[in-house]
Amino acid sequence: MRAGILEGVALAVSCFSTHAADSSSKPHGPEPMIRQLKAAERSAGFQPTGNFERSDDRVAAYYRCYFTGKLEIPESYDRLGLREGTKDGCSLDENRYDVFFYPIEAVSSGDVPVTQALAAATPERLATVVPHEDFHAQVRNLPGSIAEAAATLAGFLTGAVVMQKSAPGEAELFLRKAEIVNRYYDRLRAVYRSTRDKAAALEEKRRLFASLERECASIQPDPVSFNKCVSAPNNAGLAFDRTYTKYYPLLYRVFLACRQDLRCTTEALVNAPKKRGEAETARYFEESLRALETRFPRPSLPQLR
Repeated sequence: MRAGILEGVALAVSCFSTHAADSSSKPHGPEPMIRQLKAAERSAGFQPTGNFERSDDRVAAYYRCYFTGKLEIPESYDRLGLREGTKDGCSLDENRYDVFFYPIEAVSSGDVPVTQALAAATPERLATVVPHEDFHAQVRNLPGSIAEAAATLAGFLTGAVVMQKSAPGEAELFLRKAEIVNRYYDRLRAVYRSTRDKAAALEEKRRLFASLERECASIQPDPVSFNKCVSAPNNAGLAFDRTYTKYYPLLYRVFLACRQDLRCTTEALVNAPKKRGEAETARYFEESLRALETRFPRPSLPQLR
């Protein structure tokens, strides 16, 4: 996750799985894999960062409490309310607010340490978090939701190289989640804007979140590096995930147009014009798709005789 309020917040992976790895699977700690990930990043064209070069056993995790109204759904995490939490959670009134408590493993700062939580993460989780955070340094001047989608895609693809997993794998599974999240975000926002009866709106909200949970639970196979359902089954969790999913389908199309090549994809993402608005940046990627499809035309099907 890009740096922002409260000195920046990490990869949106309540989006992502938080299962601890069995200690026998990582007897030497995370450092060997981090070195492999950094090497893969260099091969893909990442500029180096100072992230994850040291451990800090004093930091278990970074605790954040995101919140919003019961009938409000902001466009991204930047517009959610935010307070510091503790290891025990949030002190917010959940009868008044929709709350998402997030114990974060890494904060995107350019010199983020390896926290206790990240050191205990599974290899699949680590392989996604490290390149995600490092890619933020490559796209720091892109609009927030586009930068998060770009870092998420780059994290999956770089992690797959190190884990020796075939593409697209997790990246494609996250595409399925993104399409579901985006669809339900639009439906819920329409309900909140159009329904004047609070009780009716709350009931429709309950119904839509139940349907959302059923749809994302049906994603198969199960992802190994992220949670296939929303960060929290409420407005705060959905708005948080929306930051990562809004432009992910568009950027995934860039990956496909690059014929699933990591370096081509990262170059296309990094070369986007900086300090522009969302709409203008999105148009750039739409135009890039046409150029990439010319550069890498799809093979034609043989004609039937």
